[in-house]
Amino acid sequence: MTLDPVRTNPDHYRVVFENERVRVLEYRDVPGTRTTVHEHPDSVMYTLSAFRRRLHRGDQHRDVELPAGASVWLAAQQHAGENIGETPTHAIFVELKEPAPGGARGAAEGRTPPEVGPRLP
Repeated sequence: MTLDPVRTNPDHYRVVFENERVRVLEYRDVPGTRTTVHEHPDSVMYTLSAFRRRLHRGDQHRDVELPAGASVWLAAQQHAGENIGETPTHAIFVELKEPAPGGARGAAEGRTPPEVGPRLP
């Protein structure tokens, strides 16, 4: 079973660019939207709108609030999300296809990230 967000949540994620090194996804939703479980490799997220989201992994959750124009590193992870704010979410994800330096493994290969969601600077 694939946990590719474009397949698990096609109403919200779409591929806007892809080559052998990166895949760029656009994400959109409205308040109250919930996504099903999906995974992301190491990525950079750029927020086109301000939003509040709750990210779920198993019985853990983490609330995230970001302004428009934020650039955030996302370590590889698996989660489901929901828009808990009052505004639509609009973001771009640049997913890296190359492995991390030093052979580090991501969530798709069995590593559990220490936190659900973006780690803010």
